[in-house]
Amino acid sequence: MGTEVTEHHSLALACARVPHAVVCLLTALRFHNLGTQHPADVWLAIDRKAALPKLDYPPLRIVRFAKDAMAEGVTQHRLEGVPVRLTMPARTVVDCFKYRNKVGLDVALEALRACRGRRDCKLDDIWRFAKLQRMTRVMRPTLEAFAAL
Repeated sequence: MGTEVTEHHSLALACARVPHAVVCLLTALRFHNLGTQHPADVWLAIDRKAALPKLDYPPLRIVRFAKDAMAEGVTQHRLEGVPVRLTMPARTVVDCFKYRNKVGLDVALEALRACRGRRDCKLDDIWRFAKLQRMTRVMRPTLEAFAAL
């Protein structure tokens, strides 16, 4: 790629090969330093109707997002010269609750705990993304408990 290799090398490789994807869930948690997860696979979201990418390396975990979810709460970064679309911290926490059967409820709760008190991850933002993702009933008790602390 002509640039220096960084700790996000596999992430840059995956996004170079699947440019329409959004980095999400455990990989986004790792990127944002939320929690203790160190995924072996690169977690990517693709459009519901997109063809499944076939890569030998790096190993991928694919989830499918609706078209509007591919843009809301997504930021653009540049890693090793490659444009990388990535979910914001608050959006990543909500996605962990939405995909709790894939990542585990313990991971979602750890992400929410780690997010608390950070400038780029406010409870109001989490609530806004919970509304957009239709996760308010699932997340309300947990968010109310965190707000009370």
